[in-house]
Amino acid sequence: MESFLIQATLYLGAAVVAVPLAARLGLGSVLGYLLAGVVIGFIPAFGSDTEDLRHFAEFGVVMMLFLIGLELEPRALWDMRDRLIGLGGLQISMTTAAIMVGAMAFGLTWEPALAVGLIFALSSTAIVLQTLSEKGLMQTPGGRSTFSVLLTQDIAVIPMLALLPLLALAPAGGADHAEGADGAHGTALSLVEGLPGWGVTLVTLGAVAAVILTGIYLTRPVFRYIHHAHLREMYTALALLVVAAVAVLMGLVGLSPALGTFLAGVVLANSEFRHELESDLQPFKGLLLGLFFITVGAGINFHVLLTAPLTIIGLTLGVIAIKGVILYILALAFRLRGRDRWLFTLGLAQAGEFGFVLVSFSLQQNVLGESLSERLLLIVALSMLVTPLLFILFEWLGRNSGRSEDLPPDTIDRHGPVIIAGIGRFGQVVNRLVQSAGVSTVVLDHNMDTIETMRKFGTSGFFGDPTRPDILHAAGIDTAEILVIALDDPKAAIQLTNYARKVRPDIHIVARAYDRVHTYELYQAGANDIVREMFDSSLRAGRYVLENLGLSQFEAAEAEMTFYHGDRASVRELAELWKPGVPVANNPEYVARARQLNKALETALVQHLNPGRDTAGGHDRDPDRDPDRDPKDSTPEKGTSYQVKWREP
Repeated sequence: MESFLIQATLYLGAAVVAVPLAARLGLGSVLGYLLAGVVIGFIPAFGSDTEDLRHFAEFGVVMMLFLIGLELEPRALWDMRDRLIGLGGLQISMTTAAIMVGAMAFGLTWEPALAVGLIFALSSTAIVLQTLSEKGLMQTPGGRSTFSVLLTQDIAVIPMLALLPLLALAPAGGADHAEGADGAHGTALSLVEGLPGWGVTLVTLGAVAAVILTGIYLTRPVFRYIHHAHLREMYTALALLVVAAVAVLMGLVGLSPALGTFLAGVVLANSEFRHELESDLQPFKGLLLGLFFITVGAGINFHVLLTAPLTIIGLTLGVIAIKGVILYILALAFRLRGRDRWLFTLGLAQAGEFGFVLVSFSLQQNVLGESLSERLLLIVALSMLVTPLLFILFEWLGRNSGRSEDLPPDTIDRHGPVIIAGIGRFGQVVNRLVQSAGVSTVVLDHNMDTIETMRKFGTSGFFGDPTRPDILHAAGIDTAEILVIALDDPKAAIQLTNYARKVRPDIHIVARAYDRVHTYELYQAGANDIVREMFDSSLRAGRYVLENLGLSQFEAAEAEMTFYHGDRASVRELAELWKPGVPVANNPEYVARARQLNKALETALVQHLNPGRDTAGGHDRDPDRDPDRDPKDSTPEKGTSYQVKWREP
């Protein structure tokens, strides 16, 4: 017990020191965890004993795939079928063949060479998905393609485990069971051991059906039962039970626990308990994944590395280069462009955590020798250690890979009641205020640099032109309640307003206007609330001027509000008189009414600041105001419409 506490303290302390430092340097949390593990690896009695801890930490990978499944609806998964089968299948087969040929060139026979090819065909699901989530790249075309390949690789682990024993050079020597697809020890195949092929198939299909039916029919009554206990920790216990039970069931029938929990997450993606499950599991997922990354770093055998450093480093870079070339070719074939092409290429160029499983299993089945297995484990670990650096290279290349207009739009995978088109200085404030009130938003912007900057600060947004009908419909214009138009281009804002009002006559449109004429154009296009971008800040500056001229804060604020309501009312009235294409100076009716409204507003301000002043004969008198009218009467007359509190069109 004491040894466990010392080890836990050491791992947590290393993470607390290394991860924030790596994040501040822009290296990402994954590299921080890996470097912390490397440091621990040099500590006697701790760095060398990570195998059992790694199997425990791999539960974090299982949780991660469950949470990813919660983010995907079954329909979205079906839409990915072409990439799952085509892109993922080609990546595995081409990489296996290329590395197999390379291994045979180094003198291996075809059996162990094929095993080596299978091992390095896999990439790191844990590191790549964690990094994609941190950088907000999951919804990009490159992120989607990367995720599809990773999911295909996880599925492919199962037939790989079945194939490896057939490659054995000699009898395995007493190995009567295999490790599971996620490295779990024990009787991973106990439920299907000894069954004929058709029996294994039936049991496997039954387990998958049980997961699906349980997710559809059993979760709701169980959550209701838990709810009556009124204990917050019971929700957490139930969330952990769901993940653990599915993982155990999948392991018993020989399937990947990570794949099984991903399926369970997809089934529960439309459940009303989705957000509850996410919030309960997120802290556990983060800690266990971090622990897994630390064990990867601590498991690097530097003694083996020092025996032939140039050879091992060269082989590691060779594997990354071979995978990178194949991935780049596939990215071209599947028409990924610019940043997405580099994301796909560099994001998957490393080996993965399932490589540890396949190497250990191949050694157990006598497919690989012990010396070769040690080197392969080291190459896998080193390539995973390099992965965060590959993402840094991606960011550098992405900034120079092309203009925003040349890039394909993101895949929009979620909807919300509010769509914000444009996330510049104006849209950012709107988005932060609305989200701080607990309302989900869908942010669209056609500037990739702006989107990437948002993602660095943890704000999710989608790259795409909001004026394109297909982008707008993908963002959920058919079901959204409010559309905020915060585009810099006035013509684009009018175009978007016209289209949105046409397809959704009932949607409420809040639009940003460049100036007064733009306000009139947006009003005629159908906007409900129009905000002139400099209006409110100018009012605040004017209030400061009045305060420094001797007015009290209250008097200055009252003057500000009087002007605010008066000017907004005048704009509303003048919008009816404005004629498109006709300069306002050439519109006599508009000019005459504008002069009247300006005079009325000036009179109102003077009377407000000097309530006892007699304006009957002065220049402040409003010619349109009835002198016999009761000043206490708040009902406005023509010429004093500034008193009407209206919502801009």
